[in-house]
Amino acid sequence: MTVFCIGLSHHTANVATREQFAGSATAESIVREAGCPEALLLTTCNRVEVYGVSHKRISTDEIARCLTKTPIRDPHYYAPPFYRYEAEKCVQHLFRVASGLDSMVVGESEILGQAKKAYELARKSGAAGPYLHRLFQRAFRVAKQVRTHTDIARGAVSVGSVAVDLAQRIFGRLSDCKVLVLGAGEMSERTARALISRGVTDLRVTNRSMDRACELARAVGGRSIPFETWETQCREIDIFITSTTSETPLLTTEKLAPLLRDRLDHPLFIIDIAVPRDVDPSVNEMEGVYLYDIDSIRSVAEQSLELRRQQVVAAEAIIAEHVTDFVDSLSRGLNDAARKTEHPLPGENSLRASEL
Repeated sequence: MTVFCIGLSHHTANVATREQFAGSATAESIVREAGCPEALLLTTCNRVEVYGVSHKRISTDEIARCLTKTPIRDPHYYAPPFYRYEAEKCVQHLFRVASGLDSMVVGESEILGQAKKAYELARKSGAAGPYLHRLFQRAFRVAKQVRTHTDIARGAVSVGSVAVDLAQRIFGRLSDCKVLVLGAGEMSERTARALISRGVTDLRVTNRSMDRACELARAVGGRSIPFETWETQCREIDIFITSTTSETPLLTTEKLAPLLRDRLDHPLFIIDIAVPRDVDPSVNEMEGVYLYDIDSIRSVAEQSLELRRQQVVAAEAIIAEHVTDFVDSLSRGLNDAARKTEHPLPGENSLRASEL
């Protein structure tokens, strides 16, 4: 059995490319379509990754086709943005991802919760079996140790709070700004809390589920508004932050143009941290509108990394130790099983080469 990871992230693909592969597949569909005995799909605003276990080699193209609804005829289309890790390299990559070292905002904690949620979905559906169970449980342990034994998270910020940093650069004081947050998921909640912590007092929250919008508004000290009124809010708000799971743009130039006529040279700052994007990129060409998507946040995030360079080194050392121990423990387990069943494994180092 070989464990592998095939995916693309902010390191290899821009948001326009990533959104083509986000939201179309499930772990169960990958098991079914790619013939992979075990699979787990990890999708965030910055990455789409498939972790799998299989006796046969599953090609990158096979996984890429499972991830997109749009058929691509060019056989070389998938190669450039996708990366592939197998065996020990896959283990190392997952441990780095879960610990926040591979994130756009190094040290952020959101990715660990997202990985746990992806694991639970795959486990409950039956797509994740014993191999991925052991791998991901160890990854969660590693992430916890990195957080408790290093200062990697000190001064670290979430994607949401980086977005708020960007807003503060534009407006200076945020206390006088009217803000609308569209979406009530984890990313929206973190962003809303970051806004309140920076002095925002007029925070409006909306979501397709009004109950969830009310819940989030109460939790952060904002107020909920009906979902059907969010577009008209653009007549008066200063900052619009959106993070939904919509597969098509919610805000376009056609929808926004009539609303801007009432703004009287009042700029509108939009931060779109959704993947696929909630706001059509052409909106950025409109007079008085400043649109930033998830890729635009990269430069702000990279500045915060400089403050934690030494902690990254310490975290990498912890991960390296766990990778070696995990691979060795699996190898010992397989050898023990072979002795009990009188079926010896083919070679002392077979785990590192092909059995992981």
